[in-house]
Amino acid sequence: MTDFIALNIAVLTVSDTRNENNDTSGAILVERIIGAGHFVADKQIVPDNIYQIRATVSQWIIDAKIDGIISTGGTGVTGRDGTPEAITPLLDKVLDGFGETFRWLSFADIQTSTIQSRAIAGVANGTYIFCLPGSGSACRTAWDSIIHAQLDSRTRPCNLVQLMPRLLEK
Repeated sequence: MTDFIALNIAVLTVSDTRNENNDTSGAILVERIIGAGHFVADKQIVPDNIYQIRATVSQWIIDAKIDGIISTGGTGVTGRDGTPEAITPLLDKVLDGFGETFRWLSFADIQTSTIQSRAIAGVANGTYIFCLPGSGSACRTAWDSIIHAQLDSRTRPCNLVQLMPRLLEK
């Protein structure tokens, strides 16, 4: 049996209207991260601005103590939604299966509205990054059905944690 490995995960809420008092999606992620036995390395709220998003995430990517980043918000199709545009240039590898699986799971709840989600995931400088929609329901779906198991070293047949020592191979 593999031992559990606690990770340091940063949480980013992307929103022009949320603050610490009404950031329900960020709170859901923090609750789930801690409940799973991981640590919240940092939590921030930034406006829907690709450069502020990119600056915050870039700082976390270069911090060797941060193993993962989960963002919520800014993945829709409106003019202000720019999380994928902010994050994609930072990624060394894209985990296409995350967005595909997330939309497939979301279909059960929101039917064809799932096509509006541009949820993405990938790896940058050995750090896992997951970009989720801003709704609490989307955060619960992504964590409970995908992220939780993949960030648990005990998940079989495989998980993302077991690959961490090899992420920076050249």
